[in-house]
Amino acid sequence: MLTCIAIEDEPLALKRLVEYIGKISYLDLTASFENSLEALAFIQTERPDVLFLDIRMDELSGIELIQTLDYSPQVIFTTAFDEYAVKGFQLKALDYLLKPYTFERFLQAVGRLSQSNTRIASQPVHLFVKSGFRLEKVSFVDITYIEGMRDQRCIHLEHGKLMTHETLDGLEKQLPFAQFCRVHKSYLVSIAKIRLVERDRIVIGKEMIPISMTYKDRFYDLIKRL
Repeated sequence: MLTCIAIEDEPLALKRLVEYIGKISYLDLTASFENSLEALAFIQTERPDVLFLDIRMDELSGIELIQTLDYSPQVIFTTAFDEYAVKGFQLKALDYLLKPYTFERFLQAVGRLSQSNTRIASQPVHLFVKSGFRLEKVSFVDITYIEGMRDQRCIHLEHGKLMTHETLDGLEKQLPFAQFCRVHKSYLVSIAKIRLVERDRIVIGKEMIPISMTYKDRFYDLIKRL
């Protein structure tokens, strides 16, 4: 798990960034700030692993903030102004997100983070799922896909299935984003278990799973980069 903070002086942009970070299982958002000076005080004390950082801000710009630090966190800049890109990369920023950016573009940036920081190698390889009065340990490699069924979710496994009342959103947050992908409001699939994709339908084993328009771009972008 990597600790991170979000610094963004536009409230709506900050809200979107916080939502995006919340979808990534190995990122722990410890704080978010609209004020760069308040963020600097927090950073100097807590020393988070990753900074999601706006560039043009009052009091202290994102670039000035980075230059004051006495350690080197991973940095992903966010800004509406592309003229800062060169300076951002000179400071060894991991990526540079030009607003407004999509979740797919955010995933691309975070994917670079996972490749550059070995601490992510210690991510869990299983999750515990509440089923009835028990907590069942489920290995990621055993999951083929997860299906929403009215008030329950069915976790389809290599050998059998498991029913739970946990939400698809909640399960998705516990799974590695590079290995599992939401493809429909009712389906979350393991990329490794896909046999083929044809006409916006995924075949896993003998099951055919639809890809909805809402998740289509994200899914195809993810499998292109694997």
